[in-house]
Amino acid sequence: MPREPSGAARPGSVVPTPGDDGPATAGRGSDIARDALRAAREASAAKSAQRAGERRGVPRLGRAGKRRRWSGPGPDDRDPQTLGRVVSRVALDRGWSPRLTDATVLGRWPQLVGDDVADHCTPISLRDGELVLQAESTAWATQLRMLQRQLLVRLAGAVGKDVVRRIRVVGPSGPTWKHGPRTVRGRGPRDTYG
Repeated sequence: MPREPSGAARPGSVVPTPGDDGPATAGRGSDIARDALRAAREASAAKSAQRAGERRGVPRLGRAGKRRRWSGPGPDDRDPQTLGRVVSRVALDRGWSPRLTDATVLGRWPQLVGDDVADHCTPISLRDGELVLQAESTAWATQLRMLQRQLLVRLAGAVGKDVVRRIRVVGPSGPTWKHGPRTVRGRGPRDTYG
């Protein structure tokens, strides 16, 4: 039998023409496999591009266009936070930071200035950058006045600049018996001591 050329059509078969979507496009199995492989590669490339965008910070969008609600391997604001971080964020949001800094100075006084100085004076108040110290004796009041510059430098390094701008040293005070709006002039109960 004579052989037909490979490009020739057999009798009764349909020859595909360009742009014809008729039965010839559904014909060969290898064409179907190539189309499925091409579609799978395109889907894989789109997924890889989406993952690369997420790593760069582009949010992943779901079906409705909303960001997914899980965080992934990196730290996120929705992850559990340490107590110190949460407290500092709340203090910053509510404007409590200056008060907390003042409380830090008063509460950590021995660690900030050292035990030697802390044993002989007590911080009374810290308002508007002025720290009021009460010395246990007049000699220590004089000593603290001489140490003011070193104390200011040490406090600035520990709690920040401009938290404590001035130090006022108050000497020891004796007990008072004046309680209330009405008092009597004179020596008061001290005259019974002898």
